[in-house]
Amino acid sequence: MAMAFLSGLNLQEILQTLSVLQWVPVYVFLGAIPIILIPYFLVFTKFWMVSVLALAWLAYDWNTHNQGGRRSAWVRNWTIWKYFRNYFPVKLVKTHDLSPRRNYIIVNHPHGVLPYGVFINFATETTGFARIFPAITPYVATLEGIFWIPLVREYVMSMGVCPVSELALKYLLTQKGSGNAVVISVGGATEALLCHPGASTVLLKQRKGFVKVALKTGAYLVPSYSFGQNEVHNQETFPEGTWKRFFQKTFQNTFKKILGLNFCTFHGRGLTRGSWGFLPFNHPITTVVGEPLPIPRIKKPDKETVDKYHALYINALQKLFDEHKVQYGLSETQELTIV
Repeated sequence: MAMAFLSGLNLQEILQTLSVLQWVPVYVFLGAIPIILIPYFLVFTKFWMVSVLALAWLAYDWNTHNQGGRRSAWVRNWTIWKYFRNYFPVKLVKTHDLSPRRNYIIVNHPHGVLPYGVFINFATETTGFARIFPAITPYVATLEGIFWIPLVREYVMSMGVCPVSELALKYLLTQKGSGNAVVISVGGATEALLCHPGASTVLLKQRKGFVKVALKTGAYLVPSYSFGQNEVHNQETFPEGTWKRFFQKTFQNTFKKILGLNFCTFHGRGLTRGSWGFLPFNHPITTVVGEPLPIPRIKKPDKETVDKYHALYINALQKLFDEHKVQYGLSETQELTIV
C-alpha cells in the first residue's frame, strides 16, 4: 500500500518523505529493543550475561548525558538529514555573530506539534550551523527521561542532545569552556497545544527558569523564532459538550498524568501531497536567530533581577518577530501573542 502511494512521486520526493516518516518510529524501535531483549536474555536464555553487561554499562555511563554527551560529527552529517531538510524545506538564518568567547542559551519559539526546525537546524549540520556560527557548539535540550533508555540515549547524544535539567545546563555553560550554545524550546509540549496554522502564540509569561539559569551561569540569551513551524500540522479541538471532546480531554489528561506530556490531536498529509495522514505538510520552516542579550553572572539572582531580564528577553523576541515576519510569510498586521 505504501509503495503504491509512493509510486506517484519522483525519487527525491520519495527519499524526502521516507526521511521524515522514519523520524519518530526510529526512537520507538530503538527504545523497544533493550526494553524487550534485556529482560528476555536475562530470564529466558543462556545469554543473561549480555543483559548484565548492558545494565552495567548504563550504570557506569549514567552521568555522561549530563556532561555534554558523546556527539558524533558523522551522525550529524548523515545524508538522510539533507532529505529531511528539503522535505519542508528548513532554513537557518543568522542576524548577528555569536562570539566563541561566550556561552549562550538560544531560546526557540514556537515549539510546534513536533519541533522539526529545532531538530534539523541544531541537532544536525544539514543547514550549516557550524559554517554559519563558527566555533560555536550547539546542544539541543530535551526531556531527561529519554536518556534512561539504552540505545536511544546513545542515538540522541550522538546528535548533541542533552537533558533540559539544571544540572546538565550548568555543566555545559560553566564547566565545558566557552563557545557552547544550549538550545531550549521553553514553551515545551504545553505550547504545542497552542500551535495552530495562522497562530503566532508562545508560552512565555510565566516561563522564567531559563532566565535564572542564564543569570547563574552568565550565558547570553539569544531569541530565535521558527517561522512556518505552526503551519506544518493542523490541530483539532473538538466542540465542548460533544463525545469527541470528552474523549479528547480524557485522553489528554491521562497522557499528561502518566508521561508528563501533552497530547495533540493533529493531522497533516499522507504519503502523497493532497492526501490525509500524519506527516507534516510541505511548508517552509525558517529559524531566525537573533541578537544576543548580554546577561550578568549572579550566583543567587533575586526575583526583581529575573523579572527584569525576562522582560528584556520578551522585548528582544518581539523585535525579532516584527522585523522578519513579513519576509517569512506573515502579514504586516500579524502580532506575536505571549501568554
